[in-house]
Amino acid sequence: MPDLTILHTNDFHGKLSDRAAERIACEKSTAEHCLLLDGGDAIPSGNIYYRPGGEPILTRMSELGYHAMAMGNREFHFLGPGLKSKVKLARFPILCANLHSELELGQLVAPTVVLKVGMKVGVFGLTVPMITKRMMVSKVSPFWFGDPIQAAAKIVAELKSKTDLLIALTHIGLKADMELAQSVPGIDIIVGGHTHAVLDKPVVVGKTSIVQAGAWGRFLGRVDVRGNLVSGRLIDLTE
Repeated sequence: MPDLTILHTNDFHGKLSDRAAERIACEKSTAEHCLLLDGGDAIPSGNIYYRPGGEPILTRMSELGYHAMAMGNREFHFLGPGLKSKVKLARFPILCANLHSELELGQLVAPTVVLKVGMKVGVFGLTVPMITKRMMVSKVSPFWFGDPIQAAAKIVAELKSKTDLLIALTHIGLKADMELAQSVPGIDIIVGGHTHAVLDKPVVVGKTSIVQAGAWGRFLGRVDVRGNLVSGRLIDLTE
């Protein structure tokens, strides 16, 4: 199995500077087999308002060649037109396996994607539940969220034997990522977001490596997979 480099960001909140974008592009160009992933909350919009024209940072991330991102709580909107507007400028999959919808979302939001980068890599998304069936807002929203761990268990059972590497791309926070790794064996790497954790090296739970790269575009995470060995570090994008 060939080596793989995973570059990851999370929680930009609209703060992707020219300097940071140039550094990300440079790091991406140096790796033969590379995935560029984001753990969600790339956009600055709140949960109520949205830009009808879409979010410019998603265009920029598309130009950088992002392969996928988790849907963060910022990317979510409780109404169909709002959600579609928030994510429509992304030319890469936005992933959430625990989102349920009465609407046809097409290619806007998907549970999983399988990427071929020297090996077959399965990636699935998880998002902190914003609406559940018990909430009053579920009466007016076509969306609701299931339990992330239950969704992950189902995905792992489906994808583990069909891929060489399985990545959970999450926006549920570090504590929940650790619970996920403990509860659902079979996930090789969790690329997380939501809690803005600055992890200088992966947190290992069982056989799962968990990474997260702070917030606001300050850091780019780099994970190198060499056979069964996984190592990680942060690159300061402000230097």
